[in-house]
Amino acid sequence: MNYLITICARGGSKGIPGKNIKPVGGTPLLAFTAKVALEFARKHGADIVLSTDSEEIRRVGAEAGVPTDYERPDFLANDTCGKPDAIKDALLYAEKYYDRKYDFVIDLDVTSPIRTLEDIENCVAMIEKNKEALTIFSVNPCARNPYFNQVEESKDGFCHVVLGGRYTTRQSAPKVYDMNASIYVYRREALDCENPRAVTPRSIVYVMDHICFDLDEPADYDYLSYLIETGKIRL
Repeated sequence: MNYLITICARGGSKGIPGKNIKPVGGTPLLAFTAKVALEFARKHGADIVLSTDSEEIRRVGAEAGVPTDYERPDFLANDTCGKPDAIKDALLYAEKYYDRKYDFVIDLDVTSPIRTLEDIENCVAMIEKNKEALTIFSVNPCARNPYFNQVEESKDGFCHVVLGGRYTTRQSAPKVYDMNASIYVYRREALDCENPRAVTPRSIVYVMDHICFDLDEPADYDYLSYLIETGKIRL
């Protein structure tokens, strides 16, 4: 099998400026994803593309050891562009640059770095085994189930249990998960369309057995720094 790893890190973050290379425990955030990407690449003969429009991110990526030849086009680096479109462009570039046809694209999100090499390998093994699946993505069990103990506001201004309280016990409600944005694996054909998507009618999930969360707020960075500095996790 031929694998391509994409690391998408545009420079235009508005919520937290510079978040993709923001130091966490003294290390640029991007470096954690670069490390595990290089581990997988060395073990499985994968290629890596860093997709960014930022020279500063490119510099940090080079220091972390990932290839930096690709430059993401401006139209794929704005707030309205879907990430799968950027991944597809990186894929088409890599197939020309490396002169290879890839079977799978593994996208590792910089802002959700709590993953292991084993996590990535498990995702790949699951989608390779399930020939009908187009994508797989990592998830965690969620604390609240929208079918049982979450409410929504109706037009009348009152709140009601989602789906009208159809399920009366947590055990009888359908299983739901939080998408943690850490790992996405696309079968080649999932990206070979006009509007590729991560979640398709033929998607499966990989349930992580450890903590994993996306870094959206400044407090998230403080929490991750705490976990790293106290040795509670190792990246």
